Amino acid sequence: MKPLLSEIQSCTICKDHLPNPPLPVVRASENSKILVIGQAPGRLVHESGIPWNDPSGNRLRDWLEVDKELFYNEDVFALIPMGFCYPGTGNSGDFPPRKECAPEWHEKLLKSIPNLELTLLIGAYAQKYYLGKEMKKNLTETVRATHEYYPKFIALPHPSPRNNIWMKKHPWFESEVLPLLKLRMDALLNRS
Repeated sequence: MKPLLSEIQSCTICKDHLPNPPLPVVRASENSKILVIGQAPGRLVHESGIPWNDPSGNRLRDWLEVDKELFYNEDVFALIPMGFCYPGTGNSGDFPPRKECAPEWHEKLLKSIPNLELTLLIGAYAQKYYLGKEMKKNLTETVRATHEYYPKFIALPHPSPRNNIWMKKHPWFESEVLPLLKLRMDALLNRS
């Protein structure tokens, strides 16, 4: 795993398309049992080099009911984005993750993490990539149907504060999906 992570952290495959020099952000261990697949690092994560080190990460940890110490324990959580570097910001938020990263690195990473028990697919990019034809027609329907992918996958919206309106429009997320997530996390983390 260490040589693979070093190779990823030296990656420059999409450097010509980035607003800053490449800084791939990924954390994993061959012992990880929960995989978090997000979109791409935002500006704050790019600056710190720590995945999910921003308001979105705070909300995600609240959903998972874990503290930072546990969340950043690589023997528990692998944190792998669809795009490993900050893609820059457009008029309505960050640009999509670069398309080069997942095909180049995800399969190699997953082969190096043999004991994964749960993959959290955060956002439409991860859901499309991993669910393929099983994904519903949009993110909302996919998240609502997460019980169909359970217990291997749980589909989640991005926990960004930008999605507060989405969450208010879809109260079933808190009443149906988050309890399912909590149940799975309790089992995996041996919480009673």
